[in-house]
Amino acid sequence: MLTMPMARRIEVFTGAGRRRRWDAQTKARIVAESYASSVGEVAERYALCKNQLFGWRRDARRAGGEGLSFTPVVVDGRVDEARSGGLIEVELGAGRVRIGRGADVAMALAVIGALRGRK
Repeated sequence: MLTMPMARRIEVFTGAGRRRRWDAQTKARIVAESYASSVGEVAERYALCKNQLFGWRRDARRAGGEGLSFTPVVVDGRVDEARSGGLIEVELGAGRVRIGRGADVAMALAVIGALRGRK
């Protein structure tokens, strides 16, 4: 006789469901974080499906970066790479910040945002 396996867990969703709404600024910040670390880490941090995050990245590229801005990188040949130890120096206007190899991504993004005049 063939028996059907028993269900081990049943989930019942009531109410409005799980769908969340993300504003454009939050999406842009999350997409920027995904370029700074990895899609998997960022998706897990925000409880997103990786495909959703890849879709947001694709949409940002297609929109020409509206809401998401990248700045060209200028490599200064005067830097001693062996001595810098992975240090990144960001200059925006009169402000300057140095970001070390072990810096927290969210903190670095917040500091750079502050330099850009965001709150």
